[in-house]
Amino acid sequence: MQIPIYELKTMSPDIRAKIMRRAEEDISEQLKIAREISADVKENGDQAVIKYTEKFDKASLTPQTIKVTQEEIDAGYERADKEYREALEFAANNIRIFHEKQMPEPIWFTETSPGILAGEQTNPLPDVCIYVPRGKGSFPSVMLMMAIPALVAKVPRITILTPPAPNGHLDDGVLAAAKVCGVSEIYKVGGIQGVAAVAYGTQTIPKCSKIIGPGSSFVTAAKRVLSDEIDAGPPAGPSEGLILADEFADFEKVGLDLMIEAEHGPDSAALLVTDSKELAEKVREFVADQMPKLSEQRKEFVQTVFSEYGGVILTDSLEESIDFINEYAPEHMEIMTKDPWGVMPKIKNAGEILLGEYAPITLANFLIGVNAILPTGKGAKTYSSVSVYDFLKKTSIGYVTKEGFESTRKMASIFARVEGFETHALAVEERK
Repeated sequence: MQIPIYELKTMSPDIRAKIMRRAEEDISEQLKIAREISADVKENGDQAVIKYTEKFDKASLTPQTIKVTQEEIDAGYERADKEYREALEFAANNIRIFHEKQMPEPIWFTETSPGILAGEQTNPLPDVCIYVPRGKGSFPSVMLMMAIPALVAKVPRITILTPPAPNGHLDDGVLAAAKVCGVSEIYKVGGIQGVAAVAYGTQTIPKCSKIIGPGSSFVTAAKRVLSDEIDAGPPAGPSEGLILADEFADFEKVGLDLMIEAEHGPDSAALLVTDSKELAEKVREFVADQMPKLSEQRKEFVQTVFSEYGGVILTDSLEESIDFINEYAPEHMEIMTKDPWGVMPKIKNAGEILLGEYAPITLANFLIGVNAILPTGKGAKTYSSVSVYDFLKKTSIGYVTKEGFESTRKMASIFARVEGFETHALAVEERK
């Protein structure tokens, strides 16, 4: 396998459009299925959830076994390897510290003019559903990344949805992560039927105000169909990794990190953006040498990504590389240049930025503390990474003294009369 190298200035419009578009799927068929299943779940509750879980996940459940028991959580934790549990604790502590730093003041005011105070009060959401996918692997790290900021935000009720294995049980790694986080309301449900269950509520699964977490195209379709019933949270599609490197970068470290996101699946994206042709060639050779170390499944994923949405973008300068990156708006990105700290402020559109040659995406995905649930598909132009803010809401507060009222009543009346609001005007004109 040879990684393609594209010269930015000679790249064809079709190739450029494909690289920029990534694996943005036509999900019209998934939307149709999502409408049908959601309607069934709305009408038949648990019965429909159980039916579709057996159909899609091959797991036989009953209303009594949909919810995970505390005994199951404890047993999964005990079965998990001791070193893995220690890694979970280390990661959870770092993630907690980072998200605690994000917490805003519960309430603040500022005097906008004499006698007038304007401020905000911050409160947690009343409840939230966290979606932990299963799909191509087990994702206990998603449990940590989603549950911990919700707990830091003090959300009163946190509901977890995660698909079961065909035997009707959850992965021990996910159960151990739940134990470490301190969450216990977990349901063995995923897919469209899971999203519909928390959107409408069933006999067993509670209705939730918001659902957040990555999932398949069917989960995405369900969120879109049910957006009038439940806040669907930020978008999260196929994974993306981009590395910005220059002639000073270590080609082996660049090559190792370039493959990280490529192994997520065939619809992921992995790009190296550099103005060094020599580095590009060395990375291409190094990655080819690494391929035999991968399992057949991961090798197939990596090869597919580099033949579809990945490769090397060769630019004429560091500045041109930066411009391309800001247009691409990657989910994950690493800066491996002579002066990463100097380059960092120039990157305006990225879900996360990792600096230097010792901060591979691997560390950020699991345990340094920053949140790994990030906007994809150019979403970084307008969305942020998951944070405590996804689990908080703000209320504006105003207070006006008599002095403040008297100094502003005439101006308020003018605004009201110009906009044609008569009772607005009377409320200030006739107030004694």
